[in-house]
Amino acid sequence: MTTPQPSSRDRILAKVRKALAGSSQQPSEPSRSYLTTHTPDDPEAVLDLLHENLADYRAIVHRSTETALPDLISRILTERGARSVAVPAGLDDSWLAASNVELRPETATLTADALNVTDAVVTGCAVAVAETGTIVLDAGPGQGRRILTLVPDLHICVVRGADQVVASIPQAMPRLDPGRPLTWISGPSATSDIELDRVEGVHGPRTLEVILLV
Repeated sequence: MTTPQPSSRDRILAKVRKALAGSSQQPSEPSRSYLTTHTPDDPEAVLDLLHENLADYRAIVHRSTETALPDLISRILTERGARSVAVPAGLDDSWLAASNVELRPETATLTADALNVTDAVVTGCAVAVAETGTIVLDAGPGQGRRILTLVPDLHICVVRGADQVVASIPQAMPRLDPGRPLTWISGPSATSDIELDRVEGVHGPRTLEVILLV
């Protein structure tokens, strides 16, 4: 009977074990002297940078207060011709209080087929990163299952500026639980063909409207 030959991986690991055998030297912690952000420690500057980078990714960005938020969401839905909205579990009821649309709560009946004929979704987020213009959802309250933000053609995302905006990815990571289903969003869904013709709405919402609460 032929003895199985060790794989390349097994051979490499064997060499590593041999080199470390009998060594009292413990692996040292890697140096982390690099900058964690390139943005001034100024909340207004960080919010402005997020606004700029979101717009650069072709998201439509609004500034609002908590009081004006319901009317703003209603206006966006009306302007976009949305007649139905997916509502994630835990979303603040007041956000859609002024909207004259059909609300479709996140339940077992809100399937992929049902979402395919749903015009929009309104969510919150977990964190937003200014330097990359990225919004991160973690399926927490007010964000819903990932499918809610991938199927409807319009995604309205509310970001609490004071609480949820950070300057950089290194600042965002400690706020996120890697065990949760993270969705990283940088602008509306888009791709380009070999001739660099941009097409939006390929594998997610065609339109992303972000509301920064200030």
